[in-house]
Amino acid sequence: MSLLRKRVNQHFNQGEISQYGNFELYLKGFILMLLLISLYLLPLIFTNLPVSIVFLIYFIQGIVFALVGFNVMHDGSHKSFSKRKSINVIMAHTLNVLGGSALFWHQKHVMNHHTYTNIEGLDDDIDIKPFIRLSEHQSIKWYHRFQQYYALVLYCFTYIFWIYYRDFKKYFTRMVAENTPMVELEFTDHLIFWTTKVIHISIFLVIPSLIIGPLLAITGYIVLSLICGFTLAVVFQLAHIVEGTIFSAPEVAGDDIQIESEWSIYQINTTVNFATDNKILTWLLGGLNYQMVHHLFPKISHIHYPALHNIILQTCEEHNVEYVQFDSFWSAFLSHLRHLKEMGKG
Repeated sequence: MSLLRKRVNQHFNQGEISQYGNFELYLKGFILMLLLISLYLLPLIFTNLPVSIVFLIYFIQGIVFALVGFNVMHDGSHKSFSKRKSINVIMAHTLNVLGGSALFWHQKHVMNHHTYTNIEGLDDDIDIKPFIRLSEHQSIKWYHRFQQYYALVLYCFTYIFWIYYRDFKKYFTRMVAENTPMVELEFTDHLIFWTTKVIHISIFLVIPSLIIGPLLAITGYIVLSLICGFTLAVVFQLAHIVEGTIFSAPEVAGDDIQIESEWSIYQINTTVNFATDNKILTWLLGGLNYQMVHHLFPKISHIHYPALHNIILQTCEEHNVEYVQFDSFWSAFLSHLRHLKEMGKG
């Protein structure tokens, strides 16, 4: 890791490049936020739009919800969107506008997922029990033999399940994951949690219901939620849940999670790159298709991932470190389905 970090530091120092976001990222963030606001206002201003067009708007808005998460919120939560702390906090809290909790995401994702990647009971991202079995360390049910078929349907409910169940479960149980307690919440944390939940519901359900009618508003919101959920789930799954990635149980990792000495190797073994030559997909996904880069250098903005990707691959090949990479989105997607099928066999 020291050699890899040295090479990455040289890349930034020699080019006098900041590891944070740049104008390209700020422009992307502006475009996505403008698109989000425009899509929200469109059916509220033009109330005579055909129902099919309204549903199409909600469909696209669901995708934009996910894109804002990938590109704006994600960098903000990792403090890499800007060198200014206040801007990172604002960008991270775009998740609250979308219905989630920046605080819970930071504990669940930035702290737990990035530290205990693919470790059962500690990484909440692989906990979809009992519906889907993702690793050999999870108990198997008879219906898991069909999970490669029904998983994609369940993925559609990821956003709704996250916003309206998991956040509240974490809040009331004070548990980030099965074996990880949450840090003590302060008064402002409670206030922000409840206030932003109310604001989200007011903006995306109450106000549209008053203007275009409750039936169309609620149905449109469901469409938005299902599309957003599917987009989020598929991208997250392809980053870690495919053939060739490693999964661990807490007792395997040890009480002190014995991955620290080989932390970089462990991150490479649990992350996946896909479609790294696809510039459009990279732009849309906020570099999450460069998952290996992200996990090795989470505090560096995704704008820099393509350049760092080459440095990491060169270093891996020099030291015979194996990694998982797919040439296209579809090859990774099919590998994920095959993994689900294998896990369903027990």
